[in-house]
Amino acid sequence: MGATATYQDIVYHTVEDFSPCPPMTRRCLMSAPLPITIPPIASGRNDAFNDTGRTAFCGPYVVSAITGYPISKIENEIRAFRALPDGAQPEIKGTTADDVAAALRHYGFNMRQIADYMQVARKERPSLWTWMQRPRNAWSHYILAIHKGKEGHWVLVKGVKLCDTYSQGKWEFVCDGPHKGAKVMEIFEVKRAIEF
Repeated sequence: MGATATYQDIVYHTVEDFSPCPPMTRRCLMSAPLPITIPPIASGRNDAFNDTGRTAFCGPYVVSAITGYPISKIENEIRAFRALPDGAQPEIKGTTADDVAAALRHYGFNMRQIADYMQVARKERPSLWTWMQRPRNAWSHYILAIHKGKEGHWVLVKGVKLCDTYSQGKWEFVCDGPHKGAKVMEIFEVKRAIEF
């Protein structure tokens, strides 16, 4: 990815590490560059970047906010997954969970379903605000399929903030957003796919 580290920057555990000296004072004498192939996992949040020059829809917005790639690249991946010829569908509307998962997989993320409320009556489903009160991993991204009117809508939650098309791809506190009372249909957890 272009970022490199040297062996001097990494603390190694050797037989010498068990000496009474503090571990931060010992460095390896080798200085060959060590390529970093896995992008660093940061606790920060990416704003979605709409470079299309038109209104984009919720599926590409949430994937853009997770990956940091512009919406045009996300839409191209969804088109490739749908096996559409170039220019066949200028804007991506109505994405499915499979579309979103395929785009995330292309950029090195795994998406797994952790809750499904589709078999529960709509009035008995938890609202976004109710779900926010439950324990969860504050460092993971969660994609929620919610009801917005008669349509479904994707929102992205990380910690106590939310990102979607209504916020123009910017992160805002869930308590300040328009979706607090929206009923949740499905919940997916997204984590970086780390391969060794």
